Amino acid sequence: MHQGSGASIVHALKYGGWHAVAAEMADRIARVDWPPDVREERVAVIPVPLARSRERDRGYNQSERLARTLAARWRVALWRDVLERARTTRTQTRLTPEERLANVSGAFRVADARRPALRHAHVVLVDDVVTTAATLNACAAALVAGGARIVSYATFGRAPAAGDR
Repeated sequence: MHQGSGASIVHALKYGGWHAVAAEMADRIARVDWPPDVREERVAVIPVPLARSRERDRGYNQSERLARTLAARWRVALWRDVLERARTTRTQTRLTPEERLANVSGAFRVADARRPALRHAHVVLVDDVVTTAATLNACAAALVAGGARIVSYATFGRAPAAGDR
């Protein structure tokens, strides 16, 4: 595991059952000063969907917990039923960047019933941490294919990349 308090907080949220820490994490994400056009245009936050088996084991989706607090802070809708898993994927934790891309390629889709709401919308996709952005990019591709005009990303942290000091 990577060192640092941010990594420890994410690990506690995802694997330690500390779901209550999500509100504090989202409060910190909400402090980001987005450009005025983004603040005015964003209509909803959308959490990265977790595989059903992982959500069942964990008891919650950490991205949804973050998204719920962000939606409240930003006074926009939480759309937890727009993006769904088209198929189950392996955990990304120990995969190379190339394996991550292949693992999540085509793994997400927009629920047919939610396409009208998504049409021409600017949405914010929420995840706990970005490593290679493979998951975020796969989700964004599905959202754009489903009608979104703009997809912005919000995460609590970024995993260290090779070469970071």
